[in-house]
Amino acid sequence: MDHLETAYFGGGCFWCLEAVFDQLAGVVSVESGYMGGRDENPTYKQVCAGDTGHVEVIRVDFDPAAITYHDLLEVFFTVHDPTTMNRQGNDVGTQYRSVIFYASEAQRREAVELITLMNAAHHFPSQVVTTVEPATTFWMAEGYHQEYFDNNSFQPYCQWVVAPKLKKFQKQFSNRLKG
Repeated sequence: MDHLETAYFGGGCFWCLEAVFDQLAGVVSVESGYMGGRDENPTYKQVCAGDTGHVEVIRVDFDPAAITYHDLLEVFFTVHDPTTMNRQGNDVGTQYRSVIFYASEAQRREAVELITLMNAAHHFPSQVVTTVEPATTFWMAEGYHQEYFDNNSFQPYCQWVVAPKLKKFQKQFSNRLKG
């Protein structure tokens, strides 16, 4: 792991994405946070209220020698619905929108190209509405949001929302799971 890269994804509640990407081989760390808004140091309460313009995101540090950015994109587009504007299931608002915040021009090109190909191939019943935007300041979410699923798997939201996404991921990407 001489050189790590970073990716940022927003696709609904960050608890779901963090639980999935934590299990992906080649991913070194996943942190939940906020990006894309106006205010500095936003809180979960402010972001959930939809007042700051931030999106719930994950920051993924990965080893490009072990997993490609394209692989990360494939997982991202599998574990959430990229065709709904400003919503994932019962989570509604711009803070839950589908977005890729790119950290480099190469990431931007790859994300745009994949979205274009998926839309042209009618990969989903509706067009992908995921936006591709430059990464801005990543604000770490409060400590209790980190590893939320691992620490709260008994919570109803985790059982009914996070666990099914995790199970779908584990089935579809069984060959890419950590040891």
